[in-house]
Amino acid sequence: MAFKFEKLRVWQYSFDLAEKIVLVANGFHEKERYNLNIQIRRAGDSIGLNIAEGSTGQLDREQKRFLTMANRSALEVVACLMKARRRKYIEEKMYFELYKDCEKLIIALQTFINKLK
Repeated sequence: MAFKFEKLRVWQYSFDLAEKIVLVANGFHEKERYNLNIQIRRAGDSIGLNIAEGSTGQLDREQKRFLTMANRSALEVVACLMKARRRKYIEEKMYFELYKDCEKLIIALQTFINKLK
């Protein structure tokens, strides 16, 4: 038996992105262990968790609310990536790869949100 959220493309994207973020965050400078490292990991995990939680709602407006929170967390990840790039905690290639992954996810989330009434 699979839960409803497991079939959602946006949840699958978010799950993959969160795992990439953990690997990248582990390479951040030691002084960021309790700051940017935790912030980006929590934001990354929050995307999929909100999608999953919203999928159990019976009303479109409830699911839309959780998808909107997921979208906000995805944007937070982008902002954290920008900080990590500026502080030279991640290489340019990895930054652009994750940025594109976020962009793909945000577009998918916004499309899903717009389809709900």
